[in-house]
Amino acid sequence: MGYVLRPGFLLPPLMFSEDEIEALAFGLRWVIDRTDGMLALAARDALGKIAAVLPQDMAAMAEGSGLLLPPGKLVQGAEARLPDLRRAIRAERKVAIAYADKTGRETERVIWPFALAFFEEVRVVVAWCELRQDYRAFRADRIIRMEVSENRYPRRRHQMLQEWKRTERVPTADRT
Repeated sequence: MGYVLRPGFLLPPLMFSEDEIEALAFGLRWVIDRTDGMLALAARDALGKIAAVLPQDMAAMAEGSGLLLPPGKLVQGAEARLPDLRRAIRAERKVAIAYADKTGRETERVIWPFALAFFEEVRVVVAWCELRQDYRAFRADRIIRMEVSENRYPRRRHQMLQEWKRTERVPTADRT
């Protein structure tokens, strides 16, 4: 019998293998170290909740994993925008931006953001660009100003993500 969750309800107890615990802990530590403050705090809270319900030996394994995460580089100028961009993506809202290209030339755009990519040295917003009428990638650190609109974009985020992945030949996350 499966569980159907409604808003406000909690997940049933889960049992994880040692590899799953190690993967969760490592992934959450990556998020804590390499994303914006709000997402890092959420990852820290999730890691604490997971550790609190694990048997003592599994919690110790998650805490003392031999998987090391080298220090990440701080991405200057992008962190402050990421929480608003994530909210716009979740709500499927248009975003008006002032954007500086690599030469510093500023343009005004309205974009429909549907994904964020966290590269080692840059954070990239993947979006439909109304000006170019095509998919574009925008470095978050080059967004000079932005305003999230109350207007939803006319297509579903998931559809655009799938279309963009096909267009760009992005491999799926499922590697099994």
